[in-house]
Amino acid sequence: MTSAGPIAPLARALGEEAQAVAGVPVAVELVPPAQAEHGDLATPVALSLARHAKRAPRDIAEELRGRLLARGDAHVVESAEVAGPGFLNLVLSPAWFADAAAAIAADEGFGGGTAAVPERVLLEFVSANPTGRLHVGHARQAAYGDSLARILRFAGHAVEREYYVNDYGRQMELFGLSVAARYGQLCGLATQVPEDGYRGDDVASVAERLHAELGDSLRDRVDPPTPEALEVFRTRGCDLMMGEIRDDLAAFRVGFDRYFSETSLHDSGAVVAGVAALERAGDAYREDDALWFRATRYGDEKDRVLVRSDGLTTYLASDVAYHLDKAGRGDHRLIDVLGADHHGYVARLKAVLAAGGYDPERLEVAILQLVSLVERGEAKRMSKRAGTAVTLRDLVGDIGVDAARFFLVERSHETAFDLDLDLAREQSQENPVYYVQYAHARIAGILAQVGDEPVDRPGPPAALDPSERAVVLRLCGWPDAVRDAADRRAPHRVVAYLKDLSADFHTFYHRCRVAGEEPAVQAFRLDVCRAVAAVVRRGLGLLGVDAPDRM
Repeated sequence: MTSAGPIAPLARALGEEAQAVAGVPVAVELVPPAQAEHGDLATPVALSLARHAKRAPRDIAEELRGRLLARGDAHVVESAEVAGPGFLNLVLSPAWFADAAAAIAADEGFGGGTAAVPERVLLEFVSANPTGRLHVGHARQAAYGDSLARILRFAGHAVEREYYVNDYGRQMELFGLSVAARYGQLCGLATQVPEDGYRGDDVASVAERLHAELGDSLRDRVDPPTPEALEVFRTRGCDLMMGEIRDDLAAFRVGFDRYFSETSLHDSGAVVAGVAALERAGDAYREDDALWFRATRYGDEKDRVLVRSDGLTTYLASDVAYHLDKAGRGDHRLIDVLGADHHGYVARLKAVLAAGGYDPERLEVAILQLVSLVERGEAKRMSKRAGTAVTLRDLVGDIGVDAARFFLVERSHETAFDLDLDLAREQSQENPVYYVQYAHARIAGILAQVGDEPVDRPGPPAALDPSERAVVLRLCGWPDAVRDAADRRAPHRVVAYLKDLSADFHTFYHRCRVAGEEPAVQAFRLDVCRAVAAVVRRGLGLLGVDAPDRM
């Protein structure tokens, strides 16, 4: 644990005494001991001071023990003993636990503001091609990116969320041709979707909406489609599909501050200007009638094509313009959330920033591994182009927003995993999101039963059950969990913390009656309940998951 929250006064006291012993400033780490019977907290600070003090660690730990107890902080440390090569084990007093529970219960923002250096962060995620509805892989990106944005903001960073709309290039031509074919069929024509086109029901739905808007007005210009008609199918179809995507994201509790169009980069001349700037700087060269980016100069494994021999720009040319645009906005940190097939992009995007005169270390790229759906022990096969992918909308309709968001960030984004649909549907404590939500609902029931407690507390209880100690100490670790999740870009660490806290609370609930105990005990246990509820509510909120009062 760190020195945040209720642990801070004790950590400062130990730090002062350690400095007096060794003559050098020292940061004191307080952690749970290896075995619970050894105390509530332990510190290895004597081991780190031995070299400076030129003394045996156990001797230093003994002196620290005496100094700490001599401070007269009996309401904080009940006892202390030296163990092993020089660990100092501490048993905290019931009064400390009572004060800690009351403080956490009263502070809805507990755990926030942990960022050592607050930054302005531009976070780009999902950014799916608008050629179909979002599928399960996009759902993982949405859950991860949105949870990360919430966690970073809670930690103290200023975060802007951006969706890059890939509305330019060959895939959009195929999309337009696919919509045109579906539209033609609605007009009574025998038009066929291109062999490499998009065949999903979502594309058919876009064509139906276009037909509802236009009637048969483009019937004579759809087989084959004229350039003007194809532009309508492409641009209006894109608008309609992006509307579907926005609606699905909103239903998934995901929002963006900006939708940035790739087409706008071409229309504004930013792509041509970005490529020309690289060429002027000597970072691009012509060979075999193509224009190449000298990516190897900046650590990429090979140079990359910017403009093909036929004069058409590549995806990289758009990425050059887009990332130079992002870098020029002045944010301290740029975070891209990309799919598992984008590993090769990391080096070249950093190279783009370096070539543009920006620090490439401002860019972070989170690569999300694949997620598979498993039902009755078998994996579902999915293909977006064939129209057989399980969409975000399907997933939410099946298991609900709460389960979908929780399960999709339960594992590290760097790990591929199987989402067990049968488990996600369960309304039992075997389901981890249900297990955590049930802790909050149980507390709501307790508080409703007890009603308003008098403001005057009768003082701390005389003794504590081990489960009371465990749950309060777990609560004190919430700031560490938040900081760790933010610094490591790891929402799954919030999930792990909430599961541990809920397990501690459920043990406390079964061992310790709240209502009807003697006043000091009831008041303390109510504070424990309120503190757990506040942290669970905040933690689930960071994941975009509801904290219900009843289940």
